Parts: sequence; C-alpha cells; structure tokens
Amino acid sequence: MQQLTNRAVQVNRSPMTFGERIYLPAILKGLKITLSHAVRKPVTTKYPEEKRPFSPVFRGLHVLNRDEEGRERCTACGLCALACPAEAITMEAAERKPGEENLYREEKYAAKYEINMLRCIFCGYCEDACPKDAVYLSETVMPANYTRRSFIYKKEDLLIPHPKKQDQAD
Repeated sequence: MQQLTNRAVQVNRSPMTFGERIYLPAILKGLKITLSHAVRKPVTTKYPEEKRPFSPVFRGLHVLNRDEEGRERCTACGLCALACPAEAITMEAAERKPGEENLYREEKYAAKYEINMLRCIFCGYCEDACPKDAVYLSETVMPANYTRRSFIYKKEDLLIPHPKKQDQAD
C-alpha cells in the first residue's frame, strides 16, 4: 500500500530491558515528583482568616447608585435589561408624583427593579449600557444562601444607603 504522506513513523517494537520491566526507574521518578511537591509552600488560602486579593476587574454584586443629594439615579430606561444576555434584570417604570423631587432624579423612576442572581453571569453589560451610571458591579462577593427566592435582589436590597440619612444617624 502506498503512503499518502511522509509523516508515518515506525513504532519501536524492541523488547523491554530488565530495568524497564521492573518499573523501578519510573517509580523513583514519580516518587521524586511527589516529594518535591510535599516540601513546597501550599497554594491554598485559609479563607475566613485570610482573604485572597481579587483582580482589579472583578465584578461582584450589583449596586444601584444615588446622586450627591441622595436621589435615585435610575430612570427606568430599560437599557440594562436589554443589554443583559441572561435576561436577569426586570423592571417597571413609574411617573414621579409632585413632592417626590427629593426622592427621584428624573420624571421617571424604577418602581420595581429586580435582578435574579442565579441567572446573572456578571458580564458587566448592564453597567456599560446605563446612561445615568445608576447600576454598577461592586467588589462584594455574592453570599451563599439556601433558598432560590433569596437570590432575587429587589430595588431595596440594591440601593446604596441615603448619604444624608446616614450622616444624621452618625
């Protein structure tokens, strides 16, 4: 039969030597690798006592931002929900009523804003799509929980505390 390419290699079928048959060199080589790993410094982190440093581009829990006066920045435009590839964000818009100028920055605000963290892939597209810089991903690690319902964060869970009310409490 004619070969199609010149890449064919003949396999060496010579019988094994006595040292190869008792596998002693291979066992000693493996033992040497094992002992070299046993004397190295461990790479694990003792988590509660030590926290490992995160990357500067780490994306954690979502946060809804406020402006300097404590008003909500979100105008319920829906761009973050449209940009989300996992469809984890749902929102409902409402009109600001007279007398609520100190609560909401624009005429429209998010009456309902929810993020399903079980669906979220922490891509940061919602942060990039927001024209008002209302949503951003913090450096907080998402906590573990036992129920699925506790992974759906509502607007009250995501909003940062009011700066003026926090100053009064201090």
